[in-house]
Amino acid sequence: MSEAQTVRLSYEDGARAVELARESVESYVLHGQREQPGSMRDAFYARTGAFVRIQSTRGRGRLRGCAGAYRGNDQLGHAIVDAAIKAASGDSCGSEVDPAELPNLKISVCVVCNTLLTDDPVEDLELGTHGVAVDAGSNHSWLYPTLPVENGWSKEEFLSRACRKAKISPLAWQDDDTMITLFEGQVFRERPDGGSVEEL
Repeated sequence: MSEAQTVRLSYEDGARAVELARESVESYVLHGQREQPGSMRDAFYARTGAFVRIQSTRGRGRLRGCAGAYRGNDQLGHAIVDAAIKAASGDSCGSEVDPAELPNLKISVCVVCNTLLTDDPVEDLELGTHGVAVDAGSNHSWLYPTLPVENGWSKEEFLSRACRKAKISPLAWQDDDTMITLFEGQVFRERPDGGSVEEL
């Protein structure tokens, strides 16, 4: 387990997390400003990691940005704002989100509940429940928990893709000097029809 506080969000908290992420993206894209979480729900004061993922609802639903951290020293509300801004910036997928894209974006938030540094990732990994973080010297990467389910990946493929993203050998997850951390997260996202938020 990690230094992150164990956090479990209610549906209402999860819906607010997604709303905060969208407000942060819009404030950054339209005005170049950092949204302030304001008066936060109790769960948002916990110190844990969070990720924000932005997808286009046009065409094949390409990824427009994804950012965050599985370790959190900041309060959750601020972690969501920071992740949303980074996901919308050019640092994430190479191009900044444009104002014209805002109505055609689907935003999801992953709030880290627990982390596990594992010596046996294939045994410990639960597809659809865990995200994967890889640390090998100066090379780091992480992948969102829902990706293997969305893409039909096996555990081994999920781990290999995390290694590729870290720019190391796809089989490096088998090496003793590669640190594999599994992070369990609650994922909430906007429904494709622009309606309510759903928990995955």
